[in-house]
Amino acid sequence: MKAELLKRFFRAIASSDQDAIDKLTYLVIEEERTKGHTLLADQLENITKKSQKEKPTNISKPVSSIPENLQTLTELPTSKRFNLPLVTIIPRDHLRHHMVLPEKIEKRFCRIEREYAARDRLAHHGLRYRQKILLYGPPGCGKTLGAERLAWNTGLPLLKVRFDAMVSSFLGETASNLRLVFEDASKSPCLLFLDECDSIAKTREDSQEVGEIKRVVNTFLQILDEYQPSSGLLVAATNLNKSLDTALWRRFDDLIAVPKPGEQELEFILKETLSAIEVGSINWPRIIEQMRDFSAAQAVRVAQDAAKRAILEREELVIQEHLEEAIAEIKVS
Repeated sequence: MKAELLKRFFRAIASSDQDAIDKLTYLVIEEERTKGHTLLADQLENITKKSQKEKPTNISKPVSSIPENLQTLTELPTSKRFNLPLVTIIPRDHLRHHMVLPEKIEKRFCRIEREYAARDRLAHHGLRYRQKILLYGPPGCGKTLGAERLAWNTGLPLLKVRFDAMVSSFLGETASNLRLVFEDASKSPCLLFLDECDSIAKTREDSQEVGEIKRVVNTFLQILDEYQPSSGLLVAATNLNKSLDTALWRRFDDLIAVPKPGEQELEFILKETLSAIEVGSINWPRIIEQMRDFSAAQAVRVAQDAAKRAILEREELVIQEHLEEAIAEIKVS
């Protein structure tokens, strides 16, 4: 076993982090199997399965910690081989929902939310609300935030798919885990979020991809065709839209390109982020000019770093120099 993996294992044991222990156990077994130690890997796997069966089953999660509209799901989907959770529930009080978007993109998000709110009236007229949404664009522009905003404004619990647990080196297991996630999500209203969905939706025309990846893509396309959310939403996001299989695009009801912020959006993000601290005389046009081509996430970081500088220097006042220093650091990095 590699030294770094061994150290991570002992840290997890020392901190009693069961999720980390389960994940690292899986990695150890995988490493031994790739080394050709098949017998040892099988023995470790059997020990793991036996340990999981012997765990007490009468310990239940407090009802208060499970979103009310998810209590119909008695347990979340887990990988069949190592019993790792395939999704994570994001608590409502952790959802970020304030977005700064160009007007035409904001209208498209609002349209999804309005259609969801009027889904019963639409159904009465034989119409279906937008259920499957694909968000794409450069990193840091708000795709994950967009999914959280939709969950907040629709009141749906957000289930985020864990690709680290879903993707497996065993033949057919990734596709099986994927189908299990969608089957469970369809049982109760929720927003199922597939972040970085390109990991299971890469173009099948890529000659460098192995056959198993292509089978996973085929399964994903079939599942999208069959998936009928129970009054919920499916949101997928990717930075690598050019790498997606061409057949994927028509499976979604709405395709939204989340762009980098323009000048007005950048200035609004800076001022909004700095609203909790006093700001001195700032040459905003000059600052915005220096931030040309910055993402929304980078703009937030500029404001936060400038505020930290002001506080640490005991000035309690953000000045032009603080912002310019923060911008210069991001450009270097």
